[in-house]
Amino acid sequence: MMQNKKPISDFFVPGARAHLVGIGGVSMCPLAEVLRDKGLVIQGSDVSDSDTVKHLRSLGIPVAVGHNADNLGDCDLVIRTAAVHDGNPEIAGAIARGIPVYERAQAWGAIMQHYPNALCVSGTHGKTTTSSMCTHIFMAAEADPTVMIGGTLPLLHSGYRVGQGDTIILESCEYCNSFLSFFPTVAVVLNVEADHLDFFKDLEDIKASFRRFVELVPSGGHVIINADNAGARDVAQGLNAFTFGLEPGAECTAVNLREDTGRPVFDIHVRGSFYAHAELRVYGRHNVSNALAAASAAYVLGIPGEAVEKGLGAFTGAGRRFEYKGTFNGAEIYDDYAHHPDELHALLTTAKGLGYRRLIVAFQPHTYSRTAKLFDRFVEELKLPDVVVLAEIYAAREQNTLGISSADLSRQVPGSVYCSTLEKTAEAIRRLARPGDLILTVGAGDIYRAAEKLLFLEEK
Repeated sequence: MMQNKKPISDFFVPGARAHLVGIGGVSMCPLAEVLRDKGLVIQGSDVSDSDTVKHLRSLGIPVAVGHNADNLGDCDLVIRTAAVHDGNPEIAGAIARGIPVYERAQAWGAIMQHYPNALCVSGTHGKTTTSSMCTHIFMAAEADPTVMIGGTLPLLHSGYRVGQGDTIILESCEYCNSFLSFFPTVAVVLNVEADHLDFFKDLEDIKASFRRFVELVPSGGHVIINADNAGARDVAQGLNAFTFGLEPGAECTAVNLREDTGRPVFDIHVRGSFYAHAELRVYGRHNVSNALAAASAAYVLGIPGEAVEKGLGAFTGAGRRFEYKGTFNGAEIYDDYAHHPDELHALLTTAKGLGYRRLIVAFQPHTYSRTAKLFDRFVEELKLPDVVVLAEIYAAREQNTLGISSADLSRQVPGSVYCSTLEKTAEAIRRLARPGDLILTVGAGDIYRAAEKLLFLEEK
């Protein structure tokens, strides 16, 4: 990879032509729109057609399907996702022509430098939900934030917004050390666990990356750490971090925690004093922790407790985070993005406590490397539901050099059903669905389409 002679910010001027490789991605699409709003001429490419690609085209942004060096045209710079490597024909073509190539995270990093408050939410899991909660709170406080999250938030009708306030809220991913290109003034660390082991060597390597991330916070900024998570505590060792958690000793904690029709209700105390009352509209202990993280960020940035109450009370979940999809044959269908064993555990233990007759889970593992390296953990969690349907592994950025399949998981999960295609997955769910069941489609790939196929049949 060549060394770029100029910082990416030098190209953020009206009329500059940027080509985005992987433009349909969850953080590339909003980046395309934000840069377009700055006056840049945007074009891009993606591996397949999608609703996101169609949306971009509706805005007048040309998007090529498939990667080819000819797609570059006369662009001034190229921005790529972390999943696009140097062997990609467009990246190779740009390098050959001397067109500078930048990472998506570098673009977001340059954008956030214009904000006094850059609130960056990191962690192995929970980032989208917590970033969404923060967005609700800061919107309730009329702070007019700029936002970039990795999912669709009903409040925004998208995954981003461009505000005029002094705060930017960004979901901050560790994969390929992307968040090390950011400039956080407030860095939230929800948890640090073993994941993305196709890039990181091991958990210690991941912790080192998160440590470098929190060290980016300048003097006068804030590092916010989940005191309940051992990995997060290790990352913050020796730092003057603000802590949140459910266990005793955290600076921001939940008091008088109870459930009302399954949803958490509690008071938020900071350093022993009442700050806000929370009545969540999402389920699970993990969401209490996420709410405390969002409240901590609001507290250190001077947001009043009333806005925390209003924001959390209005939050009904982000897209693909326990998202209600509809009813089929008397069974309620929800969809969730969980793709790590810890996320699965939080989701499934919460779902089992909701009082449904049976919990049926259609799970699509995400990437061959994650499935292989966390295989035993996945098997353990997939024993929790009453019935498991296993869709084939979603490849994402990988080739199956490991020779692994969801069929391998199925052999270890008693009573599970393996399906080689989404069509077969939808058919298996159709046969299983009964009144009183809770059906979850789970995974970071396209498993949600299986539910959509069923609901289409229900409507006919």
